[in-house]
Amino acid sequence: MHPLRSLILAAAGSDTIRRAVTRVPVTRNVVWRFVAGESTQDAVAAARGLVAAGLTATLDYLGEDTTDEELAGRTADAYVELLDAVAAAGLAQYVEVSVKLSAVGQLLDEELALANARRVCAAAASRGTTVTLDMEDHTTTDSTLRVLMRLRREWPWVGAVLQAYLRRTAADAAALAMPDSRVRLCKGAYAEPADVAFPDRHHVDLNYVRCVNTLLSGDGYPMFATHDPRLVEIVADRASHHGRKADSFEFQMLYGVRPAEQRRLAELGHVVRVYVPYGTQWYGYLMRRLAERPANTGLFLRSLVSHT
Repeated sequence: MHPLRSLILAAAGSDTIRRAVTRVPVTRNVVWRFVAGESTQDAVAAARGLVAAGLTATLDYLGEDTTDEELAGRTADAYVELLDAVAAAGLAQYVEVSVKLSAVGQLLDEELALANARRVCAAAASRGTTVTLDMEDHTTTDSTLRVLMRLRREWPWVGAVLQAYLRRTAADAAALAMPDSRVRLCKGAYAEPADVAFPDRHHVDLNYVRCVNTLLSGDGYPMFATHDPRLVEIVADRASHHGRKADSFEFQMLYGVRPAEQRRLAELGHVVRVYVPYGTQWYGYLMRRLAERPANTGLFLRSLVSHT
């Protein structure tokens, strides 16, 4: 693991560093480059701007590791409110939501998380859009996939996320490459032990490409989340090799990261979806994004310096 990545992930779990970062006004100003804001209105405004630029979006109400049943329910309520706002803005065709099951009660009880996720999926279906279940650390993978398959009995379009740094992911990709299956492939951003995850970037990239081929040769709808220019090029090449039409897969990138590349790919005719986080619980999200690609740390620090 990159030493800087280890340091950043350690910072993500430090309450002392979190308090220091979140209390500095200049830091919060820079964060808004990568986080849409704190309110539903902020998220919808960001999505509206992306759609106007020819992009699509998935909105994530930030929060995770909830150990309070009432808070888990309020998080589901927030998603229903968000979906109402997306529909009222006329954006449902272009904007979906991403949900972390740990934010809606997974750590308390899988059935509770399922019930809350079911409420979100029902709201999305009635408003003409979709839901993707985010993947978290490896201890939740089996539970998340169980909930996914139960939700798909009623809503086959519920999206899954697979993380290329996990050794199991090639097998999971093969199992999920089925008709109507929406699968987002990313590299992964949690600190994982070497017995379950590839410890070096080269093997993660090799596994990513292996899964690209599996998903593109299958019957589902793959969603490739990467900012790596090499992987973007490989995905485009392999899509052509597998005879994929432009609307049969998509690229995904993070809000505030490589926006010019997002527009370039869209102008070439690709579907490009931007992952837009919002809410007050942005610290853990930001730290993992920096750890996922340590080069992003330089971008963040340069932005910070330019605002001081």
